[in-house]
Amino acid sequence: MFWNSEDGYFVLNENGYGALVVIAILVMILIDVLRGRKAAGSQDGKSGKKLPVTTVTFAGASIALAYVLSFIRIYEMPWGGSVTLLSMFFVAFVGYLFGPGVGFAAAFVYSILQFIQSGGTYMLTPFQVCCDYFFAFTALGASGFFKGKKNGLVIGYIAAVLLRGIFHTIGGYIYWMDYMPESFPSSLAAIYPICYNFAYILPEAVITVIVILLPPVKKGLGTVKAMADRM
Repeated sequence: MFWNSEDGYFVLNENGYGALVVIAILVMILIDVLRGRKAAGSQDGKSGKKLPVTTVTFAGASIALAYVLSFIRIYEMPWGGSVTLLSMFFVAFVGYLFGPGVGFAAAFVYSILQFIQSGGTYMLTPFQVCCDYFFAFTALGASGFFKGKKNGLVIGYIAAVLLRGIFHTIGGYIYWMDYMPESFPSSLAAIYPICYNFAYILPEAVITVIVILLPPVKKGLGTVKAMADRM
């Protein structure tokens, strides 16, 4: 068994944590194998290619950095949630550099890490876990659809962040309305999940966009992108 039942909810045990780590590793391997098969079946040799080790290494380093930064909380919101130090950016950045395939795979691995960090101790249903963690954080890989497009980094990041917020909000309406704090304005009760989730997601997004548009940062990210294009 991978979890224990406690008073109507579930708590992940050591076997569950181990299984999640194995799943994260298998996802990256599976993506690599599938791309390799696509390359082998290609007529012109250009429609697919096996993931270079450098790509996997870069994606892994970005996810590790995002995970570390998720512990650095700039501000704790009064109703819950926190603004972290640009953690979402480094997940979305992988998708922007390498496209949606690698982006979603890396973001899914990150969702597992986030679940281990805070979600493994309180689970209501599998769909609740998906909305709060697996769907929400994997959505950050949607930035990959904006690879190579004008202003794709900023637009892709914003789109990915909003998509993450939507999944959190869906879960909020289904599962968390009964947990609305008494201090929350009663006049806004109908939009509590929206206020709760976007109250910390949007400030971090605004801060991140400001930072990545700073000339030195923008130049540095451009250099990284040029390196990624050669991988």
